[in-house]
Amino acid sequence: MSEYQYYEFLALDKPLTDEQRAELRKLSSRAEITATRFVNEYNYGDFRGNPEKLMERYFDAFCYLANWGTRRLMYRFPRALLDAEAARKYYCHSDAASVIVTDDHVIISLYLNRDPDGDWVEGDGQLGTMVQARSDLAAGDLRLLYLAWLLSVQWPDEDDEDDEDNEDEIEPPVPAGLGNLSAPLQAIADFLEIDEDLIAVAAGASPPAEEPSDDGLAEWVASLPVTEKDSFLTMVADGEGALVQALLLRRFRADAAGPASHSSPGRTAAELLEAAEARAEERKKAEEQRRREAQARKAAAEAAACAKRLDDLAAMGEAAWKQVDDMIATKKTSEYDQAVALLRDLRALADRHGEVETAAFKKRVLDLRAQYPTRPGLQSRLDDAGFPR
Repeated sequence: MSEYQYYEFLALDKPLTDEQRAELRKLSSRAEITATRFVNEYNYGDFRGNPEKLMERYFDAFCYLANWGTRRLMYRFPRALLDAEAARKYYCHSDAASVIVTDDHVIISLYLNRDPDGDWVEGDGQLGTMVQARSDLAAGDLRLLYLAWLLSVQWPDEDDEDDEDNEDEIEPPVPAGLGNLSAPLQAIADFLEIDEDLIAVAAGASPPAEEPSDDGLAEWVASLPVTEKDSFLTMVADGEGALVQALLLRRFRADAAGPASHSSPGRTAAELLEAAEARAEERKKAEEQRRREAQARKAAAEAAACAKRLDDLAAMGEAAWKQVDDMIATKKTSEYDQAVALLRDLRALADRHGEVETAAFKKRVLDLRAQYPTRPGLQSRLDDAGFPR
């Protein structure tokens, strides 16, 4: 099987400078490099750069995909937007989800490594469907972090001696809206193959998400201290407008929401996994029941159609046998096929009327064979249909 690797990095908060692009070009002579994007595909060889180091220095989002089953996402946040300790609450002991902390940033790393399923998935366009989740998390939507925790629960480290401890891990606070994922979050769940049943049982403790309202935002901004507003304006002028927007929206929505309510005690990872397994079993049973019911409906419809067709055929009488003779007389293979199909219906009609009619049908087929002994195409079709000879 051919090798395929896809690397894509995005600079979202600030565009890359000419100097930075020149530095990146030294890592790859064939990559697509713009002020906001670095993309490279490999069908042989490997990328010389270290994705973690590149994220620390240049980029805000990263997607990696290989056709041997490895996938990775990384999102970088200024520390003013994401508290490292708050993020760590959502991580189990697993390489599937981890937090990287630098002097200025917090990087969330999500990793999947499983046996390939044989489907060839192109990487181009994948990150674009998932990148909005970064902005949503920056504005206070914690569902991405909870999905990261589920990922680590689903894919514990194979060589981890503390696997049983992982199952005793208590889930972090369940954010609202987990039962109705946004399109970017659903794309992330699909990309990392987070189990749909695991998400569904976890969502049982998630209240519906309220659509954020920015009513009163202008008045709230006007009430900020002048020095703080000046600082925000300076950041915007310095190319950090996206960061300022996220900071303001998160603070405004937090103030509007008021103190957080206390959540119910969290479930263990083992409890969630067991519930997900039970739900999957019930879902499969329901799907099988629906499949059987659909098959029964289809069979009933086919039986009714067949009965009507035989009724119409019975009304034709000898005209049906005349049609068979006319089709065979054309010496065309397509007409032979239609003649044999009509003979099948005539056989079913004879069987419906009992042994006498069945015997009469067999005699007429034998007479038909004797009438056309030099038509091998017709004779072979009669044989394939199981008619007497």
